Amino acid sequence: MDLALSGRRALVTGASSGLGLACAQSLAAEGAQVAIVSRSADRLAAAALTIEGGATQIVADLSEAGSVDDMMAVASEALGGVDILIANAGGPPPGNFASTDLDAYLPAIQLNLMSTVEMCKAAVPAMQAEGWGRVVAITSISVREPIDQLILSNTARAGVTGFLKTLAREVAGDGVTVNSLQPGLHATDRLSGAFGGDLAALAETVPAKMIGEPADFGRLATFLCSDSAKFVTGAAIPVDGGSAHGLQ
Repeated sequence: MDLALSGRRALVTGASSGLGLACAQSLAAEGAQVAIVSRSADRLAAAALTIEGGATQIVADLSEAGSVDDMMAVASEALGGVDILIANAGGPPPGNFASTDLDAYLPAIQLNLMSTVEMCKAAVPAMQAEGWGRVVAITSISVREPIDQLILSNTARAGVTGFLKTLAREVAGDGVTVNSLQPGLHATDRLSGAFGGDLAALAETVPAKMIGEPADFGRLATFLCSDSAKFVTGAAIPVDGGSAHGLQ
């Protein structure tokens, strides 16, 4: 299937590894020009070597208020504009209601809510003017079913999901789609590190009896950016091997 992404300009944050990098790799394989963002210049350089045709590398920390404006300016200058935004960021520290101090909430909201709002404010008006654009945010299955000991992530990612749904309805008539993907367990370095590299037992807890492959996730995100997905907007799609129990 031709996804008609050749020449499109994509900005992918949190892209030095894991699901963000998989999205960047898949978009580049379909002919998109890609800019990747991370806090680490060294990790970005290594990641760019795995992307077909290379990638523009932008060092930015989305947890810092105001960092998005500089990042978007660099991306727009390097690519000539941004047609596709893959909004991705790491999760805030774990904790529950009792263990999480009040002052921990604002940094989490900046990282997992406000950075996406800021990116959309910077990128979406130009997409509307062009009559074509794609926003795909990577959130978490915790939006659908809150995860114990992740109260900060549960709170911030639920907020960004509400924002994205509202934005999707407002810009749908302008040829811009806005969706989110809610990953469950995927075979990333972060997950492997947390479980000592042995994911076999963890896979048994998933109805599909497997851990998700980042490359598959990247291809799904890329499809949402294609012309074939132009009628899909406002969706929050679980990618979790059937793990969530809820009907919605």
